[in-house]
Amino acid sequence: MSAGDAPRLADASRPRAWGVLLVAFAVGTTTLVIYPLREIAPEVSPGVVYLLAVLLVAVYWGLAFGLLTSLASAAAFNFFHIPPTGRLMIADSAHWVALGVFLVAAAVASAVADLARTRAAEADRRRGEADLAAGTARVLLGGATLADALPEAGRLVGAALGLRDVEIVLDPAGEADARRGVALDLGSREALLVLGPGGDDEALRARVRERVAPALEALLRAALERDRLQAEVVETQALRRSDVIKTALLRAVSHDLRTPLTAIITAGHAVRSPVLEGGERDELGLVVVEEAQRLSALVDKLLDLSRLQAGAAEPRRDWCSLEEVVRTAAGDVCADDATSFALSFDPDLPLVQADAAQLERVFVNLLENARRYSGGHPVKVRARVVGGKMSIRVIDRGPGMSPTQLARAFEPFYRDDASDTHPGSGLGLAIVRGFVEANGGRVRAESFPGHGTVFAIELPLAEQPAPAAALERS
Repeated sequence: MSAGDAPRLADASRPRAWGVLLVAFAVGTTTLVIYPLREIAPEVSPGVVYLLAVLLVAVYWGLAFGLLTSLASAAAFNFFHIPPTGRLMIADSAHWVALGVFLVAAAVASAVADLARTRAAEADRRRGEADLAAGTARVLLGGATLADALPEAGRLVGAALGLRDVEIVLDPAGEADARRGVALDLGSREALLVLGPGGDDEALRARVRERVAPALEALLRAALERDRLQAEVVETQALRRSDVIKTALLRAVSHDLRTPLTAIITAGHAVRSPVLEGGERDELGLVVVEEAQRLSALVDKLLDLSRLQAGAAEPRRDWCSLEEVVRTAAGDVCADDATSFALSFDPDLPLVQADAAQLERVFVNLLENARRYSGGHPVKVRARVVGGKMSIRVIDRGPGMSPTQLARAFEPFYRDDASDTHPGSGLGLAIVRGFVEANGGRVRAESFPGHGTVFAIELPLAEQPAPAAALERS
């Protein structure tokens, strides 16, 4: 229910002059209608037609105007239709009885019509209150937060009351107009329903306090409780995830850091042996270098992940060539074997506006991961423009991923130890997703067991720089 569709709860005040004119019109019209009936009906019988005018006026304008119509109808009936006509006199006593019965019947009909009108109006008001309660419940309890829902709830209440600029203010600090406000009791907090222009009418304020405020207070208390419970759920989830990450970090430190450290310490002790020959000493030195590089790469990944989770990895966007970024990443991963990767780029690829260093980290992690599982087959990289976006696909011909692995591929520290025989920290894909999303892109994994895995990245394309600027950057 929108604000424009909200039921009206305010009583519309109508000028009394219009009611008097309606009485005169109804009585006059009925008198003219009765004239043709005088030729075919007894003198007092057509008077029943006046009851229609009485009923109509009483239904639409209330008991007072209904009684006024009854008196005016009796006078018109006497003056125009009961002999002697043209005078407010009655010659036949039977006509006195008929006129008296007409007045009583008209008064009773007017009272009954007014009672029906009152009950209909009360039913309409209650329906409006129920509709308003349902509409405000949908807005207050269906929104993301109570603060976001308050403006729309205020518009609904204003439309129902026929007022503009109605606001619901939580914890008012004195800036709200108390003269046009109705206090709302929310228990531990305060609120004020600030009525717009016209809200200083005491009858309207009393109606709001009696009919609108109780339901609104209950809904606001429920919305506040909902916000509190949601905040507790978010905090609980954050704490749980923090515990999971801490556990995984301890696991990584105990395993992935200890392994290269153990190798370095062992090689360091061995290299001090006086009986080692030159070739053996070189082998041990190579082990130290390789394990130190592995250790350095793991520390870099931990730092990247910590910056992403802390929101401190804000990209430094600039125009860059995706082809250059991918080729540089491929060289970092495997500089001594050009056949490890099959790179394919559409001609005249546009520049992307992103952090080149972060994108390079993305492709280093993706290419390392794909090469690890490719089974010696070249890893294919395909880049082109699709649907107004830069599309890059990294394809390996490895064993593929199960649905469970696919669903959790981008989780930090996730490794399926039951089926994964390749070493790794479980950080690379989490960093890939973090850096891609930080640069406004999306990444997803596609795989069928036994048919390899595809990592698809989409990056947004901005309006290209002027040729001179592009040349200057290159």
